[in-house]
Amino acid sequence: MAQYFQEGSSPTLSNFDSGTAGQTNSFFLPSIYSKKVLNFFRKASVVEAITNTDYAGEISAYGDSVKIIKEPVISVSDYTRGATTTPTKLTDQEISLVVDSAKAFKFIVDDIETNMSHVNFKEVASSSAAYALKDSYDAAVISTMLAGVPASSPADHIIGADAAAGTDGVNATTTSVDLGVATETDPLDLLARMARLLDDQSVPEENRWFVAGPDFYEELSQSGSKLLSVDYNAGQGSIRNGLVSSGKLRGFDMYKSNNMGNSNLTTADGQCLGGHISSTATANTILSTEVIRDPDSFGDIVRGLHVYGAKVLRPEALVKAYYTID
Repeated sequence: MAQYFQEGSSPTLSNFDSGTAGQTNSFFLPSIYSKKVLNFFRKASVVEAITNTDYAGEISAYGDSVKIIKEPVISVSDYTRGATTTPTKLTDQEISLVVDSAKAFKFIVDDIETNMSHVNFKEVASSSAAYALKDSYDAAVISTMLAGVPASSPADHIIGADAAAGTDGVNATTTSVDLGVATETDPLDLLARMARLLDDQSVPEENRWFVAGPDFYEELSQSGSKLLSVDYNAGQGSIRNGLVSSGKLRGFDMYKSNNMGNSNLTTADGQCLGGHISSTATANTILSTEVIRDPDSFGDIVRGLHVYGAKVLRPEALVKAYYTID
């Protein structure tokens, strides 16, 4: 119910005014207390769209390990009639995905807030906590993926370096790629080079993705190419979970994220990441949520525990680049 209160213009004209003896309330009129809550702006979550989540249902506790059997490599040899063939011995090489990270939240809702407030603080706070867990999860997994990009074996998939911009364009090794639309490197050219590096490793074209921060997409929107029609998605912004285009660009599904770790760089302005959905496996679950009475006050304690793990399974299916924007 909306609540209204108004101070009278004069004690002599007001039936309910703080200036009238014995009356401390004012009459019901102007200040409206909304039931709606001003929420924080929330960053889009992309990790579940760019990683393999097939193993999420196999975890039940912090410290669990999921044993992933690596696909065997079968050798093919020439054959002539009567020749002896050599079989490939199948191996059960395992990769362990360990659920070794945990985040928790805890807050207290006082009974006065529960009984007297027009806002359901428990619901609002739970929603905020769930978002904070997902945002932290996104940042941690993307950091793991960036660290898992190979620099040599099986191939060098790092374009540029965390250094000042150079003039080598997409061939940069010791400098960052100078992005721009005039004499600098076109962002589309950088996407093309990242796609080619994945092609060289026979990474499937289906389910490829690319993720970068807002500054990269600002430069991309200024590109001379007409492949991006009307600001990616008819000018309507992201479609879902940071996906910024309904179509592919250079073979990539295009995602935007503020969790690229750009603030951790020393010289370059940013870094972007491309790859295939099979490159990284993730598993996460809300292990428990509970409501208990606070022993020190009149209120309910609401707390929850989120556990997760991430493992780069195919480093050759990841590629990243450092860039600078003038």
